[in-house]
Amino acid sequence: MMTGFLNIDKQCGDMSAYVVNRVKRLTHTACGHLGTLDPRASGVLPVGLGNATRLFDYFLEKRKTYLARFRFGATTSTLDSEGEVEFGGRVPALREIEEALPAFLGTIAQIPPKYSARCLGGKRGYELARSGAEFELPAKNVEIYRFDLLDAVSPDEFEFAIECSGGTYIRALSRDLALRLGTLGYTSALRRTASGPFTEEIAVPLSLLTPENWKEYIIPTDMVLPFPVMEVDDVRFYNGVRIPCDSSDGVYKIYRGGEFYGTGIVEGGVLRAGKKLC
Repeated sequence: MMTGFLNIDKQCGDMSAYVVNRVKRLTHTACGHLGTLDPRASGVLPVGLGNATRLFDYFLEKRKTYLARFRFGATTSTLDSEGEVEFGGRVPALREIEEALPAFLGTIAQIPPKYSARCLGGKRGYELARSGAEFELPAKNVEIYRFDLLDAVSPDEFEFAIECSGGTYIRALSRDLALRLGTLGYTSALRRTASGPFTEEIAVPLSLLTPENWKEYIIPTDMVLPFPVMEVDDVRFYNGVRIPCDSSDGVYKIYRGGEFYGTGIVEGGVLRAGKKLC
């Protein structure tokens, strides 16, 4: 079975599920993506192939970076360019925006947009919103590591560089920044430039992948795992037996005879198998 990652450069308008289905049909391999990217957003969408999907838990806390454009003096029901525009409020000055940004750095409680995949009572937020239901999604803590104003791209639209934890909604940031500035705002354009170790420099558009060349773009699983290397020759480990180990506690990339096997976990001087990936 083919194992590894395809780092897809998703185009604006494509659903993340559509990208996964296209990759599945192209590779004839089970696959899944590492974190949904909104339909109106473009950029990095890593897709795991085969056993690489077993690693998704290791990427839950990965950092993501975005280039985002916020428009002030207006909002939409979806908080992006998909919804109908409702005008209202003023357009703040560059200086006002810059002075407001530090309040969003660090750990913040963020209420997800109503049009999102977050669940409430067993239903997705976007399902409830489309049905006209009145509801409020619970806030969740997210981390904002960088929130920089880059420039004004039009009289009412500004570009930002954002680095944040997984699970952060950039659309919610535009809403909340506008509220802090006493106006309305929404995310008018969004591009994800990095998701953990996957960056836009090594991303490939779906349109470039063919049945003949897609294997050339596979990123080996062990290349993106941020764990130290351990060579293990003891056959007992590969038969599921826990073996003594004097390495520090943590997750390791396990190699056997120079070949990548999967992950192993050291706890209290004992090594046990993690996830088999070969």
